[in-house]
Amino acid sequence: MVNVISILTALLTLTAGIGVFLVACTMMSSNLESAASRRLKQLFSHTGNNKLVGVGIGTLGTAAIQSSGAVTVMVIGFVNVGIMSLTQAATIIYGANIGTTITAQLVALGLSGSNSLSTTVIFAAFAGIGAFMMLFSKSDAWKKTGGILTGFGMLFVGLSMMANAMDEFAALDSVKLFLASIRNPLLLVVLGAIITAIIQSSSVMTSIAITMAVTGLISLDQGIYLTMGSNIGSCVVAIIAGLTSGVAAKRTAMIHLIFNILGVVLFLCAGGLIKLTTGGTYSFGILFERIFHTPQLQLAMFHTVFNVTTMLVALPLTNALVNIACKLVKDQPAQQTDEPHLYFFDPQMLRTPVVAIRQLKEEIENMSQMALQNYQRAIREVTTLDDSERDEFNRTERQLNYLNRELVQYAVKLSDNQLNRFDHQYLASTIRTVSDLERIGDYATNIVEYADSLRQQEVRFSDYALNEIDQMNTLIAQLHEATMQAYHKMDMSALGRANQIEDEIDRLTDEMERNHIQRLSLGICKPQAGTEYISLAQNSERVADHLINVAKTIRDLQ
Repeated sequence: MVNVISILTALLTLTAGIGVFLVACTMMSSNLESAASRRLKQLFSHTGNNKLVGVGIGTLGTAAIQSSGAVTVMVIGFVNVGIMSLTQAATIIYGANIGTTITAQLVALGLSGSNSLSTTVIFAAFAGIGAFMMLFSKSDAWKKTGGILTGFGMLFVGLSMMANAMDEFAALDSVKLFLASIRNPLLLVVLGAIITAIIQSSSVMTSIAITMAVTGLISLDQGIYLTMGSNIGSCVVAIIAGLTSGVAAKRTAMIHLIFNILGVVLFLCAGGLIKLTTGGTYSFGILFERIFHTPQLQLAMFHTVFNVTTMLVALPLTNALVNIACKLVKDQPAQQTDEPHLYFFDPQMLRTPVVAIRQLKEEIENMSQMALQNYQRAIREVTTLDDSERDEFNRTERQLNYLNRELVQYAVKLSDNQLNRFDHQYLASTIRTVSDLERIGDYATNIVEYADSLRQQEVRFSDYALNEIDQMNTLIAQLHEATMQAYHKMDMSALGRANQIEDEIDRLTDEMERNHIQRLSLGICKPQAGTEYISLAQNSERVADHLINVAKTIRDLQ
């Protein structure tokens, strides 16, 4: 009966410790992500074809937000929308695996120290310090810092609870005998993979293995194989993300799985070879015990060595891994479709809000280009009465309506996350910006309808009117260029130019109306075209109004 109560108490303590640890990881990750948002955006914008750069970006990105899963899912999103190649994605995934070893090193550090005052207690105190900062600080930056410290401290609170649970287990001979019986390396790898897949965190699995090794529940070799299995189990997050995405995303998830399996197979073979050549005298555990003094440091260092070595082996084989993934995940038959879609944003990116916001901005800038193109198509049709571009015009108009719905929806979802002040204000302005761009498409549709009316009446605009329309079209294009420079670079001087061009458009609109009335009185223009011409000038002015609205959003973001 005593054993049952002790086991139940230990299990509940372990469950609570894992829960606190997971919450701490999420809290620290989200606050780090928010605090480092601009740097993180800049970091992932530098992905090139240099493989070592990719590894470095993956390592730094994961170290910055303390979540290899978030980085991997984000990379899958990039590949899915076609802005990152499989080779680039593979190298970033290699780096993400290295970056995640930092958590194990933190755990090892936390379990160090004297019996009188352990490092765990010192670090756990940061949870209280951070909570006070979050509670009493009015500064957004200090609140984020408090969130990071709270998450960091809770990490060690959870770790302490897990260590206490392991101490309870270590006092039970039945548990020790059961765990001691699990010696098969392959079985331990599978067990580590299954547990990691269930809790969806290799960091937690590695931390559990470290605390078990420290309390003597398992040997260092057992902890090593459990840790190796955690690398395979961590792939489940990427696999789930890949299943709901396109072929390229599935291939990225497959590369992640192959890479981690490659590392495990390599070290299983190396471990077997070491035992075989030394007659069982040496193993990974014995080797690391001779180099490092404490179990926590021994296992944490193995975790780092494992991931760095696997990366060094896989790096020159990257192209081969990509080819294998392409063969395992076949191309789907090409289907011609006019269905609207997103170009730069993938729903999987919602797991990494600061990068998702960057991609949302890419979508908006692309949407603005599409809106301008449709306005220009409408102008060409109304001036030439040639409707050969009508199908493309209609496709783009459907796309603009689709983007209006989807981007607003994602902006609302992203605004629910912990973000810095700049990102929150940007998302608030996004809803208005997307609406302004969609309205430009609506005015372009009006102009196309004027072309239909002119064809039905068999009339055209005069050469004088066509010259003024051409001037308006040129000014709208210039305004769009200045607007997008202001929007993209937060450039106040570009906003100044945009305002000047918009004033010029207002002046030209008034001039077009006066000149057209004069031409009608002189018989130069036909009365049948009068209504359409005035309406065209007014619609063009409204297009300019919506563009300048987009440019003015940067004033709230300074």
